Amino acid sequence: MIVTASLYIFAQAYICNAEAIMPDNRVQALKAHVAINVRSVPKSIEFYRGMFGIEPSKVRQGYAKFDVANPPLNFTLNEAPFGERGALSHMGIQVASTDDVLSMRDRWAREGLFPREEMKTDCCYALQDKAWVRDPDGNEWEVFVVLEDNLPEKSAAARTRCGPECCASAEGAKG
Repeated sequence: MIVTASLYIFAQAYICNAEAIMPDNRVQALKAHVAINVRSVPKSIEFYRGMFGIEPSKVRQGYAKFDVANPPLNFTLNEAPFGERGALSHMGIQVASTDDVLSMRDRWAREGLFPREEMKTDCCYALQDKAWVRDPDGNEWEVFVVLEDNLPEKSAAARTRCGPECCASAEGAKG
């Protein structure tokens, strides 16, 4: 099953709009938590150290945790055997500007993560600038800015990547 809801939408709602989720304000949301299965924690640590630009806060046999400050995220790696990519579509970080996208892309490139970019792309009914990286297990991450939101729906013939594969990276959409 392909997960069509993106993590960044959940995290944004969970962190930035906690009142909508918890209207009685009895619970203070601190950060979103994402745990992914990986084939090799050491290989994944190397990738995520470069992607996040921080060291893991905890490393154990078959486990690592990154406490990311910006955006607030408790991100863990859990070593587990698996064949193909799981149900996860992709993960992303929404930023304020194209300059922020380019800055992250450049930092990822300096870290040897081989980013791909999509500029002025029509995805998820929004015009976006974005850059992508893929971790050692094939999990896709994007950094993106929404330039124009709530674009009208196109006819089936005019769609480029809407539907289940919408917001998949350019490489993911081809395969």
